[in-house]
Amino acid sequence: MTIILFLVDTSASMNQRTYLGTALIDVAKAAVENFMKSRSRDGSSRWDRYMLLTFEDPPANVKAGWKESHMTFASELKNLRASGLSTLGPSLKHAFDLLNLNRMTSGIDTYGQGRSPFYNESTIIIVITDGGHLTTTSGIQTELNLPMNSVVPGAELTKEPFRWDQRIFSLVMRLPASVPPDVSAFPFIPSAENTAIDVMCEVTGGRSYAVYSQKMLNAAIESLVQKVQCGVVINFEKFGPDPPPVTDSSRMEPDSNGNAKENLDTNKPIMFDDLEDKKSMNHLGINGHHQQSQAWHSCRKLIYVPRSAQKGHCTGHWPIPEGYWPDVSSPALPPRNAHPVVQFSCQPSDPLVIENLPFDKYELEPSPLTQYILERRQPNTSWQVFVANSSKFSEMCHPFGYLKASSSLTAVNLFVMPYNYPVLLPLLDELFKVHNLKPNQPWRQRFENYLKTMPGYYAPNLRRALARMGAPNLVSDNMDNCLSYSVITYLKKLKNQARIEMDRLNASIGQKPPRHEGMRVNTRSKTSILQRKDFNQLLANLGGNIASLKQELQQDYSGFTLAVADPEIKPQFYRNPYDIPRKSLIDQISRMKNNFLRTSINSESLIDLDERHRVAIGQMGNYQEVLKKQPPALRELESTPTRLHMFGNPFKVNKQLTVDEAEEAIVIGSSPRKRAASETPPNSPHRKRKPGPLPRDIPYRRPSTSSITPPASPAASVVSDSDFESDETPLQIITDSDDEAGSLGSDGEESSSVFNHMASTPPVASAPSENGHSDSNRVTGSGDNLHNRLTDTLTEAFIGNKKDQQIWIFNKHLKVMITKEVKKPGRRFDRLFELLNTLQGSPKVQTDFIRDVINEAHRFKRKALAEDLENYIQMLHNRNNNKLNKYPSKTPFS
Repeated sequence: MTIILFLVDTSASMNQRTYLGTALIDVAKAAVENFMKSRSRDGSSRWDRYMLLTFEDPPANVKAGWKESHMTFASELKNLRASGLSTLGPSLKHAFDLLNLNRMTSGIDTYGQGRSPFYNESTIIIVITDGGHLTTTSGIQTELNLPMNSVVPGAELTKEPFRWDQRIFSLVMRLPASVPPDVSAFPFIPSAENTAIDVMCEVTGGRSYAVYSQKMLNAAIESLVQKVQCGVVINFEKFGPDPPPVTDSSRMEPDSNGNAKENLDTNKPIMFDDLEDKKSMNHLGINGHHQQSQAWHSCRKLIYVPRSAQKGHCTGHWPIPEGYWPDVSSPALPPRNAHPVVQFSCQPSDPLVIENLPFDKYELEPSPLTQYILERRQPNTSWQVFVANSSKFSEMCHPFGYLKASSSLTAVNLFVMPYNYPVLLPLLDELFKVHNLKPNQPWRQRFENYLKTMPGYYAPNLRRALARMGAPNLVSDNMDNCLSYSVITYLKKLKNQARIEMDRLNASIGQKPPRHEGMRVNTRSKTSILQRKDFNQLLANLGGNIASLKQELQQDYSGFTLAVADPEIKPQFYRNPYDIPRKSLIDQISRMKNNFLRTSINSESLIDLDERHRVAIGQMGNYQEVLKKQPPALRELESTPTRLHMFGNPFKVNKQLTVDEAEEAIVIGSSPRKRAASETPPNSPHRKRKPGPLPRDIPYRRPSTSSITPPASPAASVVSDSDFESDETPLQIITDSDDEAGSLGSDGEESSSVFNHMASTPPVASAPSENGHSDSNRVTGSGDNLHNRLTDTLTEAFIGNKKDQQIWIFNKHLKVMITKEVKKPGRRFDRLFELLNTLQGSPKVQTDFIRDVINEAHRFKRKALAEDLENYIQMLHNRNNNKLNKYPSKTPFS
C-alpha cells in the first residue's frame, strides 16, 4: 500500500491573489486534484491511500485519515479555508504521529530484529505551501523545528520523527500577482533552496519544487507522480580506500542479453532528471571537479522494492542488520537512526551466488554513486556492503550483501544475502556437492562457528531457506530468542498502547469542538463598586436599606456569565432582532415589513428566498432532500385503466373485457355474457347506432360494403368502386359549405358540386330510416321512393359529364400536394404557386379551392402565404373579368 498524504498550508497568507485571479489556497486545491487525476492513470494506483491534513491544531488538522472515505476526502478538500498561522514544524510532527501510530500498531518496524525492506509502508508527504515565514503564537521563527514531545508510544526507539519509507516533497508556490515571464525554456524546475521545508525534504530523501507559473506547477505535478515509488531510503557511505583506477583491459562492454543469474529481473534505465543530482554532479567553481568526484562517497537515496503482481505486496527473504548486537541480557533497546547507514567497500570482489539459495535484489535510485559505478564499466565486479557494529565484536564487521552493476550497465543493484555470506556460501556448496546432505563432524563444527557470528534474528530466515534447499534441521530453534523478556514485554505493551491511541484519534476526527459555555464575571470588581462613595450616595438617594441593597447586588452577580455567540448557529434576521447588525437595521426593518405584508399569497416569502441563497456549496446538488419536502402530486382526474398482466403473454387481452362498440370505452372486470339470438352482430348493417350530437335531419353516408348492393341506376354508373375505396373518412356530413355549388360547367351554365353528390348517391339509397333500419324497398322494391329520392338529390346537385368528374379527381390530388407544400418549413412557396397554376375547373371552383388553401395556411400560422394567396385570388378575378369582357356572348349572365 502506498500512502499519499497531502499537507496543505491553511495559513492566512494563502489568501493572496495570483496572476490567474485565484487565491493560492484555490491553486493548492487544484494541484491536489490534478495529482490524483494523473496518478490514477498508473495501474499501481489501486493500492493508494490518500490523506488530507492542514496546519490546524489536532484533531481538527486531520480532514481525511485512516478511516475516512474518498468522498470525505473530496468534500473536505473543497471546503478548505485559509485562516491561521504558518505552523509548519508542528504540522509535520502531527503528520508523522498519524502515520507512526499505525506502524506501531502493525509492528512493521521490527525493532531489534533487523530492518526488512519488504516490510514497508511507502509514504509520500506532499507539502503545499507559499514558503512564507514560519509564524507561531510567540512570534516569527527563522528555522524549522519539529517538537519532540511525541504522543506515539515507542517514539523513543527511533532518533528521528520520520521513518525510512517516508519521504517529503514540497510544492512552494511563488506565483506572483502579475503575469510572470515565460520560463518554459528552463529544462528543470528549481528547488526552493531558501525555504525551511527544503532542508526537511533533503533529509527524508525527497526534494522541493519552486513554482513560479501554472506551467511549472503542472510539470512539478507530473514529476511528483513519477516519484511515487515503493521503496526505502538508505544512507550509503564509503569506507576504506578508493577503488583502483580502471584500465581499458578491465572494462567490458555491456551484455545486452543479461544472462547472469543475478540479472534475471528487468532493470530500469538510469535517468538523471532530478535537479539535486545535477547540483551535486555539476557544481561550478574552483573546487567543482573535486566536489563532483567526492559526491558519490555519501548518498542518501532510495532503493526500489518491487511489489509482487500476484500477491499485491512486497516479498523478500533477508533483512538488513541492526547497528548493534542483540543481547538476551540487555534490558532495553538502543535507539536507531531512521535511515540505516550502509557502508560499502571499494575493494573488488566476486559476486557469490549458489543454486537454490534465495537472495533479494533491489535497484538503486539514480545518484552520483550509481553514475560512478556505471562509468567504471565492470559488471562482473561487486562492492561488499556492511553495517557498523552489527557483529558481536565491534572491531569485526561482516558483509551482508554487495553492490553490483547490471550486465547491461543500465542500473546498479543492491543484493542482500545472508549475514556473512562469504563464509556461509562455501559451507553450503560443500554440503550439497561433497557431503551430499550428510555433513560430518568437522563441517558441523565450522557451521556452528558461523552461527555464532550471525545475529539471532537471521535464524528464522536461514531455517526457511535451508528447508527450501532440502537441508532442514540445521539451525536450532533456540537462536530465535535474541531479545530479553523485558524487551519483548515492552514491545507488546507499546503495541497495545498504540492501538488504544489509534482508536481514540480516529474517533476524534470529524467531531465538532465543544461549545464555549460562556465567560464568568470576575468577582474582584464587586467590592470596589460597593465601596465607592458616589455609588453609596446613589443608593442613599434611592432610599431604602443600603445594607440589604448591597446584599442583593452581591447575590445577583455571584454567578453571572456572559454568553458567547455560537458561529454554527445561523443568524435569524426575520425572527430575532438581536441578530441584525446595527449598520443594516433600517434596511432589515423594511424587508421585515415587506415579508409580513405580502400582497399575494402565491408570492414567495423573503425568508425562503434568503435561505435559498444561503445554501452551502456542498449541499447545492442535494436534490433528494428538496424532493422529500415537496407535497405529493394530485391523482389523475380520470385515471386510465391499467392493463391486467396475463400469464405468458403480457400483451394478451383479458377475456373478460366486453366491447359493445368501437367508439365505446373498454370496461375492465365486467362479467362475460352471451349474446342473445335477437341481438344484431357487431358487423351487421341493421346494428343500432349510438345517438350522437348531430341532428337526425342532416344527411350522411357510409362507405359501401359487400352486403349492400348499389341500385342499378345511371347515376351510380358514373362513379367507380375505386373512388369509394379511396375515401378514407368513414362518415361524411353533406353540407352546403362542403359542396362546390354554383360552379360553371363546360357549357357555361351554373351548377353545383358534381362528384361529391355523385359519390354520395349510392349510400343515400341505403341510408337508415328514422327507426334505425335500412329500408330495402328504397333500394330494390319501390320505384316511386327511389324516384322521389333522386329528384331531391338532383335538385341540389348537377350531374355533370365525365369531363367534370376528371377535373374533380385532378383537383383532389392537387390539393394533397399543395397541403404538403404548406406544411413544409421555410418561406419559399414557388412550388406551391406552380401547382396552383395547374388548377382546373371553373373560376368558382378555383376560388373555393384557393380559399381552402388559405384556411390551411392560417392553421399553420403562415400569414405571409395567406396574403399571397389573397393576391392570387384577386389576380384570378381580374383575369376572368377580362375574359368576360372579351367574350360577352358566352357568359352565363348575358
